[in-house]
Amino acid sequence: MSWSKQKGGRSRRGYHHGNLREALIEAALDLIGKTGPAGFTFAEAARAAGVSPAAPYRHFRDRDALMADIAQRGFERFGANLKDAWNDGKPNPSSAFKNVGRAYLAFARSEPAYYAAMFEARLPPGMNRELDHASEQAFAVIRQASETLAGKLPKKNRPPAMMMALHIWALSHGIASLFARGDAGRRSVPMPPEDLLEAGVLVYLSGLGLGD
Repeated sequence: MSWSKQKGGRSRRGYHHGNLREALIEAALDLIGKTGPAGFTFAEAARAAGVSPAAPYRHFRDRDALMADIAQRGFERFGANLKDAWNDGKPNPSSAFKNVGRAYLAFARSEPAYYAAMFEARLPPGMNRELDHASEQAFAVIRQASETLAGKLPKKNRPPAMMMALHIWALSHGIASLFARGDAGRRSVPMPPEDLLEAGVLVYLSGLGLGD
């Protein structure tokens, strides 16, 4: 199923027999784009999909289960984008690392509803094993990239790969959430977010002895 993007969200195609799950997800994505992940009820998602308030329970236990499904799909797409950008460290780890950062910002810009569901839905930890796995797989790309770059240093000078990955993730997420997202939450900045992220990562890596 595909969505056609319009200003303010996604176009709703309505419910068709046998496609209730996708209709609900599409309606919820549209509502997230308009009101944020906490700005609507389960019943409102059903109404936006053109079904009765009881219909969503055929597929989702509650609103959190619907949001978890959306967040899982978002992380799967996000992780695939990061993996493609990393490209096994080709043509060289430094360039591939920059590509990962750009892919991070690009996802926040092009998929703001998914991005909000992934990071702002306040879902209870551990509620969905598939969601946890998708999130971990996306983060694993950043960790692998960090391990590869850290491997250029003498072993005694290498930072813990997990710590380095968490620092890079926090920097990327902060810039994406503030300056690169494709919705009303984006704040203005007097430079491209990609340049801001690249400069921040360069300063960080230089402090680790990886400035070259």
